[in-house]
Amino acid sequence: MLKITRNTLSKANGQDKPYIWVAYQGMVYDVTKSRLWRNGQHYEHWAGQDLTEELKDAPHTKAVFDKFEIIGKLE
Repeated sequence: MLKITRNTLSKANGQDKPYIWVAYQGMVYDVTKSRLWRNGQHYEHWAGQDLTEELKDAPHTKAVFDKFEIIGKLE
């Protein structure tokens, strides 16, 4: 499995690179194709970062990540 640093993740924010990634519980997900992550933002959440702590306040469960491809593990 690909190991992804926090620095690499931060560049996958929908602004600096053409792809959009987020991390959750140590795994990195590609959310590029999601219409909800256009321009790297989903409500008050920003792509290119670990969303583990932020999901505690979200109106959905971690199951939301099941539909996205895991592309690596966050180092």
